[in-house]
Amino acid sequence: MNDGIKMRLKDRDSILQSLRAGVVPRIGLHLIQVGRAQEVANMVSDIERIQDSGSSIRFIIGEYGAGKTFFLHLIRTIAVEKNVVTAHADLTPDRRLHGTGGQARNLYAELMRNVSTRTKPDGGALSSIVERFISSAISKSRELSTNVEAVINSRLTQFSEMVGGYDFAQVVGAYWRAFDTGNEQLKSDVIRWLRAEYMTKTDARNALGVRTIIDDSNFYDQLKLFSLFVRLAGYSGLLIGLDELVNLYKLANQQARNANYEQILRILNDSLQGIAVGLGFVLCGTPEFLMDMRRGLYSYPALQSRLAENTFARSVGLIDQSGPVIRLASLTQEDLYVLLMKLRHVFANGQEEKYLIPDEALTSFMVHCSKKIGDTYFRTPRTTIRAFIDMMSVLEQNPNLSWKNLIEDIEVKKDIDLSQDDIISESSSSEFSSEMIKKDNSSDELASFKL
Repeated sequence: MNDGIKMRLKDRDSILQSLRAGVVPRIGLHLIQVGRAQEVANMVSDIERIQDSGSSIRFIIGEYGAGKTFFLHLIRTIAVEKNVVTAHADLTPDRRLHGTGGQARNLYAELMRNVSTRTKPDGGALSSIVERFISSAISKSRELSTNVEAVINSRLTQFSEMVGGYDFAQVVGAYWRAFDTGNEQLKSDVIRWLRAEYMTKTDARNALGVRTIIDDSNFYDQLKLFSLFVRLAGYSGLLIGLDELVNLYKLANQQARNANYEQILRILNDSLQGIAVGLGFVLCGTPEFLMDMRRGLYSYPALQSRLAENTFARSVGLIDQSGPVIRLASLTQEDLYVLLMKLRHVFANGQEEKYLIPDEALTSFMVHCSKKIGDTYFRTPRTTIRAFIDMMSVLEQNPNLSWKNLIEDIEVKKDIDLSQDDIISESSSSEFSSEMIKKDNSSDELASFKL
């Protein structure tokens, strides 16, 4: 089952502590992955398309607790191993795809903080990507017996044809000057600009001599520029992972929702038409976020037509995952049994002779959970997994205790569905004052894991 895989104690503890807290582990996902073979295969194909200068977009749709966040982290892990840069963020009231009060800029800044590569899988890789671009330019200049600045300018020429590309190229060029002269302050200013940390154009002009900053108006254009830049730095592409898109569904203001859906439509069109080179998106949401005709993506006709299910496949009871939408089915009882086996293996640090319980105990535990909360125990198994880890921890610390006596005392509760929380009004965002709300409502624009 686990092929005798042993692991570091640090990795073991990280996995167990994360699961006990109800969050997705940042490492060792392959040790506890079950099912999803077809879904993972489809995403691997998308990653390969990105590597081949293509583009992709997927909507990962699943019930609360079906494992969307875990799936997203797993795909990110696969992507970085294939030399694709990843960036991920959760949408919140203050982080959206579109906004007029800094929400889109906040989302971009969060993505840049979480930029990951193979050597920096936990984020914070932006500076190393810029350094790699400079290093490759230095190597090329030596090969061609020319100066480094000429090589950099030649590589950055293609940015001039893209929206916002001129200033992006100027900022990257400034990093080389800082690198060449040892100007650490200028290096810091460049990284601040790339992270969308400049709040005013005046500050950016004084520090870097550029006239623009990354803000709400150019969020998506800057992502396309960054995807091109990571390819010039020697990576295969950029994969953006966005979770908790249900926060768009919760927006009470219809104009605000439609403005965000318009941004999704723009990204979707570019991805399907291959306009965005080497750029992929994975967006996670609930069925309501997708299909609600009043406030979900289906409330926006252009999105509904592009994301509608294959009616032929549905009529004959088949699944078609060739379109943008991947429906993430809940775990089966068999999947959960395999997962518990893997967790037992992790607890034993990959050594079968140290297993705390036999296979019989796994079955007994599942039966106990079924009696307590019904089939919820395997459909949304977060609390089930937490209870299992608690039981294993007790057995580990009390080796004389019998698992048979312990199981009946285990308390298992249903996981609470948080996807239907109260509707988010504009005033619930810390970025919005009452004056900003009034401005939004009068604007001529369309401004408005988990296991």
